[in-house]
Amino acid sequence: MIFIVDSGSTKTDWIALDDNGKVLFSTQTLGLNPQVLPSAILNERIINNYDLYQNREKVAHVYFYGAGCGVESPARRIEKVFKDIFTESEFSILEDTYAAVYATTQPNYPAVVCILGTGSNCTYFDGKDIEQRIVSLGYVLMDEASGNFFGKQLIRAYYFKTMPAVLAKKFEEQHELSPDVIKENVYRRENPNTYLAKFAQFIIEHKEVPEMRTIIDDGLQRFISHQILQFKDANQVPIHFIGSIAHYLKEEIDEALKKNGLSLGNVVKRPIDGLVEHHQKLLNK
Repeated sequence: MIFIVDSGSTKTDWIALDDNGKVLFSTQTLGLNPQVLPSAILNERIINNYDLYQNREKVAHVYFYGAGCGVESPARRIEKVFKDIFTESEFSILEDTYAAVYATTQPNYPAVVCILGTGSNCTYFDGKDIEQRIVSLGYVLMDEASGNFFGKQLIRAYYFKTMPAVLAKKFEEQHELSPDVIKENVYRRENPNTYLAKFAQFIIEHKEVPEMRTIIDDGLQRFISHQILQFKDANQVPIHFIGSIAHYLKEEIDEALKKNGLSLGNVVKRPIDGLVEHHQKLLNK
């Protein structure tokens, strides 16, 4: 048995395959981002899942594609957590951009592949290999156009009073926005990036409001300028996207790309199905 695992900061999809590539079962845990979570929490989220715990000694290989695994020390930390649980297994730990590439492209078809979910990232696929030029420094310093980026901008708009009064009132009715609650979740509790990202739904639901659309357009342009346009061939290949933010802002992304002379490719909400297909092909070679 092998596990194919796609992990963001919010949730993690697990698919178990037998030696022939047949799906045995699927399950889900909370996100397993080793950049923002300590080892104890990572361990707890895995062993509290019945299917994973019951099969922990039956797994021969865990293929883990995860947010936060593009930096060596977090990747080593989550591998150590896995070794303590899946004692009979080998491990392949790769950052989530690999999952995005495998889920949106085919061999020999170059593309720029982007992630816009709780966090954001971008890579270039030349048809064979992946080229990552910028190492993600996470939700505080990077992650433009991600869920947590838009959440931060929304809270700032509310507190700086640049949000229309009618919209601010609606925002208050849907969320607890006291300074104590916000600071507790951002500075003291686990997964501050996931907490911030939950506010992105509000901005998407009200994207027709000019002030909200301005935030969206600014975030997308920053992502394009800082991430996509680093690749000189970006205007010659499709730009694929993975993630919930990309899914819900597909039209806005298409418009922003066109303004920069770029072409939208595939938009996939969840990469896990493409990942499973990729590994099934490998097993059946």
